[in-house]
Amino acid sequence: MTTTPARKRAATGSLIGLALGDALGFPTEFNDVPSILAKCGPWREMELPGRAFVSDDTQMTLALGRALRTAMDRGALAPKRLERPLREEFVDWYHSPENNRAPGRTCLTACALLKEEGRPWQDASQIGSKGCGANMRVAPLGLAPGLSGEQRAGAAQLQSALTHGHPTALAASDLTAHAVHLLARGADPAGLVGRLRSYALDNRTRYHQTWLGDLWTRSQDPTPEHFIARGWDECLDILARLQEALRTHSPETDPCLATGEGWIAEEALATGLLCFLLFPDEPVTALRRAACSSGDSDSVACLTGAFAGAWLGADAWPAEWADRIEYRGDLVTLGALWDA
Repeated sequence: MTTTPARKRAATGSLIGLALGDALGFPTEFNDVPSILAKCGPWREMELPGRAFVSDDTQMTLALGRALRTAMDRGALAPKRLERPLREEFVDWYHSPENNRAPGRTCLTACALLKEEGRPWQDASQIGSKGCGANMRVAPLGLAPGLSGEQRAGAAQLQSALTHGHPTALAASDLTAHAVHLLARGADPAGLVGRLRSYALDNRTRYHQTWLGDLWTRSQDPTPEHFIARGWDECLDILARLQEALRTHSPETDPCLATGEGWIAEEALATGLLCFLLFPDEPVTALRRAACSSGDSDSVACLTGAFAGAWLGADAWPAEWADRIEYRGDLVTLGALWDA
């Protein structure tokens, strides 16, 4: 099946979907499943809160989206052209009074360093962190039109590296952007995990020197290839677990029991994909399953929404939900730009 992304408005669908997942999962983060069920009722009937606030996941997605728009307005996407607006957007987010949604420590630490003029971004990067904060915001790079595979991969890893420099964070961000891109272009969800595994194997020892510079030297790895392979190997391991979960896991069971709680990058990717792939044509059910989970429920549901919206388009989401999501105007403006 191939559907023209502009016709289904894949970018708008993906951005609205990730924000809806974020808002649905935000109130359930840090809760176990029995507590969520006691608070929200049956998981298949979970409702979007009346005031549909989002977390830093959506805020940083918008920051990346704006930086990407600025960079692409200035010419072909390239490392220096993206780095400056991205750094500025991240620092603006860091200083924003709206940055009060339980942001991750890695992002706060890195952004505090990024605001120092003249500091190389590689010196701000938290090389030991593979938290999910980088891949939950990367969807815009899977949605922006006209990028080559090298541009998409390099930029996905660069935007991760500004805050989360661990090789698994880089690889998971690259995989997330690639998955969103494939789904937006109409790739069959049934074959998605296999395509992601092939992509990981093909890129296992490819270090994007042009985009990452000497980031790898901050690690203890002997070569850049050894550095990046560590990340891809962890992603390959979790994709194998995901394939097994799709064969054996009951949709009625907490998805985190199969593929992890999602606090770290590769688990957020896999559990977000699991919830989407359990219900590829039932996007609201997929979001509810992701939000009713024992782990990082807003980030997992955010990723689930990005995948489902990229696959099904803007009409996937109930109007009574989409119309009241926080930052709706900003999300729709970016989506419309990339859908045009």
